[in-house]
Amino acid sequence: MPFTSLGLQAALTQAAHNQDYTAPTAIQSAAIPAILQGRDVLATAQTGSGKTAAFCLPLLQQWLNSRQGSPRQVQSLILLPTRELAVQVGHLLRDLSLSLPRRLKVAVVFGGVSINPQMMALRGGADIVVATPGRLLDLIAHNALTLSSVSTLVLDEADRLLDLGFADELGSLLAMLPPYRQNLLFSATFPSAVRQLAEQLLSQPLRIDIAQTADTAPDINQRAIEVDAARRTMLLRHLLQSHGWDRVLVFVASRHTADRVTGKLQSAGISAAALHGDCSQGQRGQVVADIKSGRLQVLVATDVAARGIDIPRLPVVVNYDLPRSPVDYIHRIGRTGRAGASGEAISFISADCAAHFKLIEKRQQLQLPREQIAGFEPTDTANPAQAGLAVDHTGNGGIKGKRKSKKDKLREAAAQQQTEDQPDAP
Repeated sequence: MPFTSLGLQAALTQAAHNQDYTAPTAIQSAAIPAILQGRDVLATAQTGSGKTAAFCLPLLQQWLNSRQGSPRQVQSLILLPTRELAVQVGHLLRDLSLSLPRRLKVAVVFGGVSINPQMMALRGGADIVVATPGRLLDLIAHNALTLSSVSTLVLDEADRLLDLGFADELGSLLAMLPPYRQNLLFSATFPSAVRQLAEQLLSQPLRIDIAQTADTAPDINQRAIEVDAARRTMLLRHLLQSHGWDRVLVFVASRHTADRVTGKLQSAGISAAALHGDCSQGQRGQVVADIKSGRLQVLVATDVAARGIDIPRLPVVVNYDLPRSPVDYIHRIGRTGRAGASGEAISFISADCAAHFKLIEKRQQLQLPREQIAGFEPTDTANPAQAGLAVDHTGNGGIKGKRKSKKDKLREAAAQQQTEDQPDAP
């Protein structure tokens, strides 16, 4: 099916061709005609399936069909959970609009940087605003823009925006929007509890669920390697040296771990950088650009990088720490094997997280063989405190059990730090 069959104007089909979109993906074929008809949409499709273009192309057609006044009024609002994803969507909108007969003004706004340049950029209005919720509320409080003219709202990575972390901010923004508008919700995953919240925003929506098949499932070889927690960095170095990967995305659980692992890799002569919430926006933008261009070999990141970031031809993702939520496992490994390419996803399994990985396998209907790498065979056994842990079935992820005291946590952290700070074995 060509793009010309979806109801897009010739200028937009040419714009898609200019961006090397040869034929629409399944999500694009299902969503674009419905959006052009003005319908609400709740769409679920795997990572790397073309969801961003599925809403960007029809938004641009709606803009082409509208009248442009002065100052410009915000016609479409795209909300996203992370700065990196906001920048990426803004780039796609601008790239698609380059050959259009009118000049599009896109405002991409997010926190972590000075608000003043963003306020200046909004002078004269904007046609489409791409924003993280917190910064958008700040700009509204500074009278930099209003949402009274928004006719289409997009929630990208909608399940994250609808969870508790964004609930208050999203509620405030929804109250400022016109009650009669088109709502488009896109994500790779919609846990049942979040799906119920999502449907409360929608009016007679088209529900699109692009199920994975042998033809559409990303080509990702998933591996589970058993290793003692204290030897994960050494194993990571070994894998980097033995496989010769040019780019690797390593996921960790905390900012501290990201910095520590990055430092150890750099000390070993490996080009590595950290990406987490404490990095400035300039640092975040630079490391993402460096890993995309190949100037950087290893990006060690928290889950800030798990959503939406597209790193072309990324060969491998490593779960140094397992994600708290089984849902986040899908988003993490979806950074590889995108747009028809193949990839590899490796999870390090230590004794204390083995039960959690079994939960991830169960939720994702997986059963991966456990591997051991010669020289890195595990010797640790599960912490007795792990016994009797109760699995959290709420969909919010994690394993819940008895809480350790603050002193116990400090003792464990100090012991592990001392172990990991020992010189690596030759």
